[in-house]
Amino acid sequence: MTATGTTEPRRLLAAVASNVFGPEVWVVTLPLAVGWRATGERIWPTLGWSLWIAVFAAVIPMVVMVRGARRGQWEGRYVDNREARLVPFLVCMGSVLLGSVGLWLGRAPGALIALAAAMLATLAVCLYITVARRWKISLHSAVATGAVAILTVLYGPWAALVAPLAALSAWSRVVLGKHTVAQVFAGAAVAVLAGGGAVLERPGGPAVSASRAGAAGVAA
Repeated sequence: MTATGTTEPRRLLAAVASNVFGPEVWVVTLPLAVGWRATGERIWPTLGWSLWIAVFAAVIPMVVMVRGARRGQWEGRYVDNREARLVPFLVCMGSVLLGSVGLWLGRAPGALIALAAAMLATLAVCLYITVARRWKISLHSAVATGAVAILTVLYGPWAALVAPLAALSAWSRVVLGKHTVAQVFAGAAVAVLAGGGAVLERPGGPAVSASRAGAAGVAA
């Protein structure tokens, strides 16, 4: 089999993984898992608060990024050119901050407010590294790793079974040439460290630290 024959299926798999396990997918689904525990496993409050977070942390930022890509303001909906990432980062942070205010005013469970705070912290660190240090850290890796860490803290070791999906997301970005190996590992490290002050509370149980689980808003 030719080199091209072996490369194309690999790149196709990477392209699918990059989209199916992109940051917005984790950001939409993670609040459901956190909210389920935070609300005492009540379905309607879980759905309501999760939808709120999804709108501000995923939907609004993705709408802005897709429209910007279509207008030629940056390359692709994940903003592949590092120098164009400032505006999308600021949009993401502003949207998540606005959503966080709504969570606070609506007296959302503390775990969900902490989740939003972890997203903001991770975005802030990634913004600094990307813009000030001029290094394109991977948000795909940061968001996916943070999500796996939070799920493991909340649901125990069995939740780590989703870790291969995070690894697949990170791998896809390297194969597609969007990030280096160092950049995806750095993204994972930021996810673990940046949300250090956030605390997730288990209903009916002790508070659990999300300091090893800082998830990001969107946009890689």
